[in-house]
Amino acid sequence: MIARRLLGLLLLGTGLLGGGPAGAEDLLIRAGLLHTAAGEPIENGVVLVRDGRIARVGRQDRVRVPEGLPVLEAAVVTPGFVDVRTTDGISGAFGGREGQVRDQDQLETSDPVQPELRPIDAYNAADPLVAWVRQFGVTTMHTGHGPGAVISGSTMIVKTGGTAAVLDENTAIAITLGPSITNNFESPGTRSKSVAMLRTALVEAGTYAEKRAGDDPPGRDLRLEMLGRVLAGETRAMIRAHSAQDIQTALRLRDEFGFELWLDGAADAHLMTEQLQAAGVPVLLHPTMLRTGEETKNASFAAASVLQNAGIPYAIQSGHEDYVPKSRILLFEAAIAVANGLAAEDAIVAITRTPAELLGIADRVGTIEQGKDADLVLFNGDPFEYRTRVCGVIIDGMPVSETCW
Repeated sequence: MIARRLLGLLLLGTGLLGGGPAGAEDLLIRAGLLHTAAGEPIENGVVLVRDGRIARVGRQDRVRVPEGLPVLEAAVVTPGFVDVRTTDGISGAFGGREGQVRDQDQLETSDPVQPELRPIDAYNAADPLVAWVRQFGVTTMHTGHGPGAVISGSTMIVKTGGTAAVLDENTAIAITLGPSITNNFESPGTRSKSVAMLRTALVEAGTYAEKRAGDDPPGRDLRLEMLGRVLAGETRAMIRAHSAQDIQTALRLRDEFGFELWLDGAADAHLMTEQLQAAGVPVLLHPTMLRTGEETKNASFAAASVLQNAGIPYAIQSGHEDYVPKSRILLFEAAIAVANGLAAEDAIVAITRTPAELLGIADRVGTIEQGKDADLVLFNGDPFEYRTRVCGVIIDGMPVSETCW
């Protein structure tokens, strides 16, 4: 039961949010209810932060706390949110329209197959969109090139605080199946052609990798080199597939080439749970309030609840929107999932622990446990009540937001 007692946000001590060296100080966080995402919620919980990491976690009457530490208090505290799929920082806040900042680097339309494009070369940590989602609790995000090309480029994992703190430069290759490709390219014009182009590129990458390992290796080919990482299991294939027929194609490609597959979007996932259970493939689930259309006509507010009950690994994403400001708010998407059958505790896990596990960074983020990065979100009430506000965000032990949003 999520606490509804509004404690507000009480700031004790100086320098934490007033422009001083916030990250240099150890601090204590007190919560009316502490969601660790690693076990049962803790009433009257405390988190002791030292050197940017979590030093102790537990009930206030069971944790010995040094005197004199600055203190933050909130009604509810959760781990920092981990957005499992977004383009924030690659797609900016302004939309790149005429007369505005050109800040849309998520999709290069000169070629439908460009695995060599790196997000780190385009990511803008200072973009207002990054700060905006951070104010709503996103402390880590898996961002990069967007959907809309056969292969649009790669993705990476970053912290949202301060300058770009990159956790992983080459996390996945962004691949798209389905009709949306035709909105951006004259060719391929059909599903079969786009899949043939993808298969051809993967076959060429396999041949290239064999030659590079031989006695007379060819020169570097950045395109084939990146795809070779996918075939070698060093980088995941993240395939945007919404309809059942495209999801089935993604599974066939996984079986043919043996790569690690993440299903991205998957609007029809809730209609094919048995097949996904058998495949054992995780789902980077579309935003709960995804706009429906041709390939997303079956999207459901209850999709997260269905996957949860079926035992299919999933995490809720904010995704990418064509309209400004290009991103949804992860907290709100999880809240709507709660309103449509997902338990509140499961919703918190779906935007903290599970995405961290899927992304391979659970040793650092995703839960409030000793030794992990001190990434925390402070609320003045139930996180999933519409009247509640995020009143503090901490990244690596440093308060980075002080305004109630």
